[in-house]
Amino acid sequence: MHEFSLMTGVLDAVEISARENNASKITEVKLVIGAMSEVLEEAMDFAFEALSPGTLAEGARLTMTKVSPKSRCLACGEEFEHDRLHFACPRCDSLATQLIAGKEMYIESMEIET
Repeated sequence: MHEFSLMTGVLDAVEISARENNASKITEVKLVIGAMSEVLEEAMDFAFEALSPGTLAEGARLTMTKVSPKSRCLACGEEFEHDRLHFACPRCDSLATQLIAGKEMYIESMEIET
């Protein structure tokens, strides 16, 4: 379960930032996760609940926003959203496409108390 490693990194990063901003508590952590990132939201929730006790994020709310896959056709330049399995360009049917969104995972923001 790589979500535990990911959440360890998230908690380390938000705790460092919170301390640099003289926070006494983190009340919310907001993540953006691409649908193609292979990150399971349920596992991230579980990891957050398991790893946050004893940190400034203990009791905080974890919010995750999912980003849909989006690709660009290398043949005609069309940009289009799609599901995890269908990458063909809807304009020209080319399979020569490049994923431009949907693999990201980053901390969007956090809310703190000082």
